[in-house]
Amino acid sequence: MTKRDYYEILGVSKNAEDSEIKKAYRQLALKYHPDKNPDDSAAEEKFKEAAEAYDVLSNPEKKSRYDRYGHQGLGNSSGFGGGGMSMDDIFSHFGDIFGGAFGNFGGFGGGQSQRRKVNYGSNLRVKIKMTLEEISAGVEKKINVNKNVSCKECSGTGAKNGSSFKTCSTCGGRGQVSRVTNTFLGQMQTTSACPTCGGEGQSITEKCTSCFGNGIVKGDEVISIKIPAGVADGMQLSLSGKGNAAARGGQPGDLIVLIEEMEHAELIRDGNNLLYTQYISFPDAVMGTSVEIPTLEGKARVKIEAGTQSGKILKLKNKGLPSLNSYGRGDLLIGINVWTPQTLTKEEKHIITNLMTSENIKPHPGAKDKNFFEKMREFFQ
Repeated sequence: MTKRDYYEILGVSKNAEDSEIKKAYRQLALKYHPDKNPDDSAAEEKFKEAAEAYDVLSNPEKKSRYDRYGHQGLGNSSGFGGGGMSMDDIFSHFGDIFGGAFGNFGGFGGGQSQRRKVNYGSNLRVKIKMTLEEISAGVEKKINVNKNVSCKECSGTGAKNGSSFKTCSTCGGRGQVSRVTNTFLGQMQTTSACPTCGGEGQSITEKCTSCFGNGIVKGDEVISIKIPAGVADGMQLSLSGKGNAAARGGQPGDLIVLIEEMEHAELIRDGNNLLYTQYISFPDAVMGTSVEIPTLEGKARVKIEAGTQSGKILKLKNKGLPSLNSYGRGDLLIGINVWTPQTLTKEEKHIITNLMTSENIKPHPGAKDKNFFEKMREFFQ
């Protein structure tokens, strides 16, 4: 299913200030809050959709990538898996957005106000080198990542086989404790993580001997990464849930993939265009010729017209790189330079000397290319 535009979801413009984005999200979050719309799956999806949009537009780095490349620039997700985030994820990350209007994370009847602690794994960063050929076509790469993985011995629970969990006697399994204090404004209730169980609501009766109760161990995982065509050097892709595993079955982190573009032996990248310099001899410039030009798909033969001047730019349409957003391809621009020999034989010097007397060899008076410097500036920029 095609994702909606994040600015459209929040109802803000691309030039909206941070405060305006936050205000728009808060209004939507309160409108579609699950406690206010019980058993309403449509409202829950809108609640999650708004959270995903806010996650991107409130983050300068993610917002910049989204503005330049759209949803594809964010990789496989905005950071939560594109709608796969749980309510705990949203309240844990953005719970403060509700302020104090609805108590602790906005419980309209108390049903959502008591939440156990959710463990989160850390993000991982890897760098992947890509050739221009791979960038042109898109590629799937498999990499081996050493990271925290779920303990196989206990299936990530942290409990020894056959062991059980007991409910925390302090918080009664809620993971939170409340305290009422008297102030000059009256009684105030505050809620915090249970100090006994650390907010998990339960404890292990006997810990796993492999992970010592953490539910995670060091291990290797082979991860397949689909990289779309048209990516650029320095771009980051995010794979949700492929980072470090979290303790005791929590939410794993993300794998951040940094694209490193390898230098091509013959072609230079300029946005979606490719640049190439072709030297030809003076006789070829005079008489015309044809040359083979390297492209990302192989060799292409290009005709050089008779009388071609040095600095002429030829274009091979759609032989550049594809746009990341699938809006066509760039071109291959060929800069023609006439090669001036630096050493000549006696016979060659004699031929050149005789040619110097010909009026056809001399530049025409007033012959100018007004766009020459602009073309060269663009070509070698």
